[in-house]
Amino acid sequence: MSVEIQNIAVLTSGGDAPGMNAAIRAVTRTALYHGKKVFGVYRGYEGMIENDLIELTTANVKNILAMGGTFLKSARSQEFRTTEGRAKAAANLKSRNIDALVVIGGDGSFTGALKLAEEHGIRVIGVPGTIDNDLFGTDFTIGYDTATNTVIQSVDKIRDTASSHNRLFLVEVMGRDTGYIAASTGLATGALSIILPERKGTYAELFDDLKKAQANKKTSNIIMVAEGNHLGDIFDISQAVKKEFPSIDVKVTTLGHTQRGGSPSTNDRVLASVLGFYAVKGLMEGKEKVMTGMIDQKVVYTPLSEAISKTTELDEEMLTIARILAS
Repeated sequence: MSVEIQNIAVLTSGGDAPGMNAAIRAVTRTALYHGKKVFGVYRGYEGMIENDLIELTTANVKNILAMGGTFLKSARSQEFRTTEGRAKAAANLKSRNIDALVVIGGDGSFTGALKLAEEHGIRVIGVPGTIDNDLFGTDFTIGYDTATNTVIQSVDKIRDTASSHNRLFLVEVMGRDTGYIAASTGLATGALSIILPERKGTYAELFDDLKKAQANKKTSNIIMVAEGNHLGDIFDISQAVKKEFPSIDVKVTTLGHTQRGGSPSTNDRVLASVLGFYAVKGLMEGKEKVMTGMIDQKVVYTPLSEAISKTTELDEEMLTIARILAS
C-alpha cells in the first residue's frame, strides 16, 4: 500500500554517532528524487519544539558523507518528555504540512518518536544511529563499526607502551548498559579480561586471570572495561588490582568521547546510506512506527515498540573465544 507523502522531516537525537550525516544525506536525496520536500530539524526534539527547521536541498547534504558527527546537531530535550512539549513539536511540524518524520538515533530517541506518533498521528520511521549497537532489529547500528575501529587503534598504541614498561592497562570504553564495544574490541585486541554490564563478574575471576597471566610470564596486559560494568568505577577496579598485586604497574585510560568522533568507516557509510534510503521507501509504502535495520544482509522493518523494549544478547561464544585466546 502506497501513501501520498509530500513533506518529510529528518532529525538526529541523543548521542552522536559516525554515519549520521550519511543517513541524513540518504534520506534527503531519496526524498528529493521522488519529488518530496525535506526539512532538517536542528538539535533534535529541542529544535522541533523551537521550530528550528530548514528546508534541505542536495546542496545542503553535499560532501557530508565522510563527515563525523551530525550537521543537524543533536540535543537531549527535557521539555519533549512532557505532553505539552510534544504537542508544541507536533504543531510546528503540522504548520509546515510535514507528513512524516525520520528519526536517527537510539532507544531514547525512538521512545520519543513513538509517543509523538501515538499522541499526534505523525508518521515516523526510525534509523538506528548509536555506537552502542544495542537496538533490537538490526545486526549493527550506525556508528558501531567506526567506534570499534577507533578503540582498536587506540588500544594497539596503548599496548606498545604497555609492552615497553611491563604495565597493565585498564581501558574504559563506552557502554552504559551494553558491552558490545568492550566485547568485540576486547577480542580484537587480545585483552586479558573483558568486564561487561551483562555479566556480573567478580574480583576473584579478574584476579584469577591476572594470576594465570603471571604464571604464563605475560608481563604486560590489557583489561577492557565497559563503563556500566558491575564491578564499579574503573579507578576503583584499578585500586583493587593494585592492592592485590602490589608489584604490577597499573595504569588507567578512559577513551571517552573519542569513540563518537571521526570519519565513518566504509561499513557505517554503506549501512547509513541503505537504511536512510529504506526509511523513505518505507514511508512511501505506508510503513510507520517502525525502525529500519539490517539482519543477515537484508533490510527489515521492526516495530519501534520492539526495538525499544527487546534486547539483543551478547555472543557468549565470542567471549569464550576471547578468554581462551588471551590465556
